[in-house]
Amino acid sequence: MITFTRQSVLVLAAALLTASAASAQQTVKVGLIMAYSGQFADTAAQMDNAIKLYVKQHGDTVAGKKIEFVRKDTGGPNPDVAKRLAQELVVRDKVDILAGFTLTPEAFGAGDVSAEGKKFMVVMNAATSAITTKSPYIARTSLTIPQLEHPFGQWAFKNGLKKIYTMVSDYGPGIDAETWFVKGFKDAGGEIVGSVRMPVANPDFSAFVQRAKDINPDAIFIFIPGGAQPIAITKAMQERGFPGNKILGQGEITMDDNALKSMGDAAVGIRTVFHYGWEHKSKMNQDFVKAYNAEFKRNPDVFSIGGWDGMHLIYEALKKTGGKADGDSLIAAAKGMKWESPRGPISIDPETRDIVQTVYIRRVEKVGGTNQNVEFDKIDAVKDPAKAK
Repeated sequence: MITFTRQSVLVLAAALLTASAASAQQTVKVGLIMAYSGQFADTAAQMDNAIKLYVKQHGDTVAGKKIEFVRKDTGGPNPDVAKRLAQELVVRDKVDILAGFTLTPEAFGAGDVSAEGKKFMVVMNAATSAITTKSPYIARTSLTIPQLEHPFGQWAFKNGLKKIYTMVSDYGPGIDAETWFVKGFKDAGGEIVGSVRMPVANPDFSAFVQRAKDINPDAIFIFIPGGAQPIAITKAMQERGFPGNKILGQGEITMDDNALKSMGDAAVGIRTVFHYGWEHKSKMNQDFVKAYNAEFKRNPDVFSIGGWDGMHLIYEALKKTGGKADGDSLIAAAKGMKWESPRGPISIDPETRDIVQTVYIRRVEKVGGTNQNVEFDKIDAVKDPAKAK
């Protein structure tokens, strides 16, 4: 029979505690906060698919540390829920990094927790400019709306459009898009001949399109959510004789392959601005699209690329710190980091911790008899103009 003295029991307990601590030190926990259910569940799925694919291709160990994920579902754009979940992740689950953020309210809600807990936070989608100001530990790998729309407004004037009418959905992103497109267009010398803000859930665009047609601008700038609305507004334009080449907008209008197909010939000629599309021509992107399709039976999108590059930032920052996962070390490593993404060259602005990237101008064309976004112009190394000094 084996007997234990009090001293041997204490030694064994200490050894177990040491082993447990050593094991914990060999793990980096990433807390993912996203809308895994509800209206934006597919957005979260596309982000999470890319996260899973990145880990599959690059392994789950970085700088000697095993990467573990804890996923939390906000159910939608609720900042209070996001804040509570972030607190749970930091206090109870002991995560080292906060990441994900399908929507702006989620990022805003978690930002305070990042600041207070000094946790590195990677925003992989939410696009409101001010998000990175919520915590000095936030870096973003998606986009900001001003980053797309301000150069697009300038581009429109330089490419022969002098009078534009704006039609945007009446909510934060729509108002941001209108504000920054108008600023870029007017600063370049253009004239806004009219504008309207439409209900977010608007099913019928007929009256809005007729009002724009009566003014007869050179083009109409549109910002609407994805889903069913792009098909509805394109149909309304077609019925009132607006050709596709008089429509400008942010990429959501023509992002969805099925919606683009449903639009038919009415979509041909629509010009959009975006930071990524699966159609982007590069060897890296072709490999990314092929792998993504093989794994998930669908094309990647802007949400996917934010998740993919978010994981790249986390992995490379950990490599630079030698596995140190405290917020100060990781954000210092992230600042100024540059890499080649499937979307093209990107970097993290060392001053604002926001992404710097190429902005692409695309046009819907028939490719093999099917509607497709085709890049035909670009603006390199665009920073967020809302933070420009």
